[in-house]
Amino acid sequence: MATLAASLAFRPCCFNCGAVESSPPSKLCAASASASHYVFKSKCTRRPARLEVEKTLSAQVCQNAVTTRPDFRACASSSRVSVDETQPVFTPTTEVDELQKVSTYLFRTDLGGLVSVSVGKKNVNYVVTIDVSSLQTPRGGHKLVLIWGVYTSDSSSYMHLGSQYFTPDAKTGSIETPFTQTSFDTFALELGFEAKQTPFYLSFLLKSPLRDGSGDFEIRNHLSAKFCVPVGLNAGVPSPMGLSFSTDGSLNFAIFSRNAQGVVLCFYDDTTADRPALELDLDPCINRSGDIWHASMESAWNFVSYGYRFKGSFSQGDGYKSHLESVLLDPYAKIIVNSIPNHHDLGLPPKYLGRLCKEPDFDWGGDVHLNLPMEKLVVYRLNVMRFTEHKSSKLPPDIAGTFSGVTEKVHHLKDLGVNAILLEPIFSFDEQKGPYFPRHFFSPTNLHGPSRGSISAINSMKEMVKKLHASGIEVLLEVVFTRTADGALQGIDDSSYYYVHRGEGIETTNVLNCNYPTVQQMILNSLRHWVTEFHIDGFCFINASSLLRGFHGEYLSRPPLIEAIAFDPLLSKAKLIADYWDPHGVAPKGTHFPHWKRWAEVNTNFCNDVRNFLRGEGLLSDLATRLCGSGDIFSDGRGPAFSFNYIARNAGLPLVDLVSFSGGGLASELSWNCGEEGPTTKTAVLERRLKQIRNFLFVLYVSLGVPILNMGDECGQSSWGSPSYADRKPFDWNALVTGFGIQTTEFISFLSSFRLKRSDLLEQRNFLKEENIDWHGSDHSPPRWEDPDCKFLAMRLKVDKAESQLSSESSQTKGDLYIAFNTADHSESVVLPPPPEGMTWHHLVDTALPFPGFFSTEGKPVLEQMAGLYTYEMKPYSCTLFEASNGND
Repeated sequence: MATLAASLAFRPCCFNCGAVESSPPSKLCAASASASHYVFKSKCTRRPARLEVEKTLSAQVCQNAVTTRPDFRACASSSRVSVDETQPVFTPTTEVDELQKVSTYLFRTDLGGLVSVSVGKKNVNYVVTIDVSSLQTPRGGHKLVLIWGVYTSDSSSYMHLGSQYFTPDAKTGSIETPFTQTSFDTFALELGFEAKQTPFYLSFLLKSPLRDGSGDFEIRNHLSAKFCVPVGLNAGVPSPMGLSFSTDGSLNFAIFSRNAQGVVLCFYDDTTADRPALELDLDPCINRSGDIWHASMESAWNFVSYGYRFKGSFSQGDGYKSHLESVLLDPYAKIIVNSIPNHHDLGLPPKYLGRLCKEPDFDWGGDVHLNLPMEKLVVYRLNVMRFTEHKSSKLPPDIAGTFSGVTEKVHHLKDLGVNAILLEPIFSFDEQKGPYFPRHFFSPTNLHGPSRGSISAINSMKEMVKKLHASGIEVLLEVVFTRTADGALQGIDDSSYYYVHRGEGIETTNVLNCNYPTVQQMILNSLRHWVTEFHIDGFCFINASSLLRGFHGEYLSRPPLIEAIAFDPLLSKAKLIADYWDPHGVAPKGTHFPHWKRWAEVNTNFCNDVRNFLRGEGLLSDLATRLCGSGDIFSDGRGPAFSFNYIARNAGLPLVDLVSFSGGGLASELSWNCGEEGPTTKTAVLERRLKQIRNFLFVLYVSLGVPILNMGDECGQSSWGSPSYADRKPFDWNALVTGFGIQTTEFISFLSSFRLKRSDLLEQRNFLKEENIDWHGSDHSPPRWEDPDCKFLAMRLKVDKAESQLSSESSQTKGDLYIAFNTADHSESVVLPPPPEGMTWHHLVDTALPFPGFFSTEGKPVLEQMAGLYTYEMKPYSCTLFEASNGND
């Protein structure tokens, strides 16, 4: 091990006590205006003004102090820091510089006396002054000796000192230094250290020789333990959590652990090093407030990263005993680094550390949250890496698969007509299991940065958000706060962070106890961080049903986390979306989600009912409920805008596979292969599949609620019948220029534009009035809602005349919509009702027609309508749309 040189000098101090000495006096500022007083681990509120204590030293005492105590060298077995040997810091001057940044610690001895220790800086060096008062020793004399040593990570092992003039105790390595008695029961002593030697702990006890010479009497603190004060490492403060920087450049560390018996703060001067360069064992009497361990340092020196080791914290079984020796990542670290970049090749688990630097400044250039109304959203879900990593993206290798890659493809999002993207989890994650198994909650994964570095990931993500906002597109994040990857928070305080006992639907290892106060606060702080620092517009909470669990796994009617998020002022404008999907494949328990009129939900019932109906097995009543905004779920004070609808998502079958695969364990997907399993060359099957894809998209966009389009569905991306998330392929940009890709993207663009155009009917925050909807079955008869054999449904959405007159000019009056769905294997005759007075029906969509005629922006007017009636033949497995408009449209 390298040597930590400790240039150390001591001097006995004689208080002036009003006596006039012939030699010039020396001044020592015992406490500055910024001094902070500590009584054991409770910080006092009193902050005294400067207290100057006159100390007069005779020239001979000063001379003796220098000649009899030369500098020493200290070898730290736990440290790799190398410091050069220097001369003693004490010199016999007539005026001693003022001490700066003094911290004073007051202890009570086991005999009732007081020990005051002041630690301050003089120029670049540290001075420790120890004053003992009101000391009454049994049969004690008038002598007092300091038995002391310094350590970093192990209080039982002092750093060894060596000198030709001084021999430490061979057994303990401690040093004996006599005090100077300044009055009957007052003693004083001063030690000096160079700043290079810090940080460390000064540990000591007092020894008083008995008068009869029969031995020595040891004096300890009121807990019968050694006194201990930090030098170069201040007590710090318990808030904010994680690493923070003050205006003077000092660093503060704070971390929660209720059950740890000890916490070691570890520093690295090389991110690839196996062992820390310095380890500091935090003192619970000084560096702990409640369940928060904290410390501060004036600067990072040459250290670049940090982590923690925890002693005796409760772990989740024998499999986690290794965490007791592991250096763990700060849960609140804002910039993280993998200290073993090639851990996959080496067969080692990744090791993450926090970087000792501030987050990089970023010029937002006036960027603000768009705050789009929820009912106006059209969402596109994407995976950052898969979106552009394919060579077909034609992006440079350092850009492909990153946030910058998304930035380069904003034009595609605009072409689709989306105004919000939903990013799959972008936190640091388990690379073997995927992004739904996070390791951390406060920083984007380095994998998404152009240089695969933490700083580049942060900057490129902010640049992406900024450009998307400038293009009118909001950014939503999928987040997972219910489970973590193995080795994420384990070892810090498992019994607080995790469920450690098996319960209903709870695994025994990495299930987070979200409503535990500390975990709840961490989640809130994470969300605030993403909103304030990254300008994120909203969050979709994966596995949301687990957010409702209490301390023991029970479901709560008013979970504190859900309520706190709903009413948090910093999150007041953010979109909050609950998604019950579980990455582990566990079926969610049906339960009412408490929403406080703030929480939206990903509507799985919409997906299931639409899939069932379009494959010919659903009820008309179920489809009608989904078309009108799912009143069975959202009529509890919310509305259709709180329903996030989807047909296909990033888990399960993609859209093209929903119409191509339905055998072999895919029953839960509610898919239909349209007559033949898998790839086919049969024209009839291919045409039926194409119609079904159009039908799915059509229903998604004409339903009340927020449509979510999944990445790749616009160009027929397939997983070849696999519902596994792991089998999803990178986005193939070449597929966009195929015949299927061109017509599908154009159809989606049309549907997005039509929703915006007819926002009066299709982008409603509230449910439509009953009088504004007419329902029709076959042959214009009333629908047979509960008859499973009925495959046809039509609805007429009527414009509210009062609202239309208030919002539109007469020349721009919007007309009714007539929408019909036929999932039978035969044609249906549709009888169009009379249009509003002065208007004509225009035929906009028929999914059974060939491209490019199956949709039209202007529409074909129905001039054949006679006597208010017009019959239109709908082909099997098709949908159609008519819009009433006047001659000026």
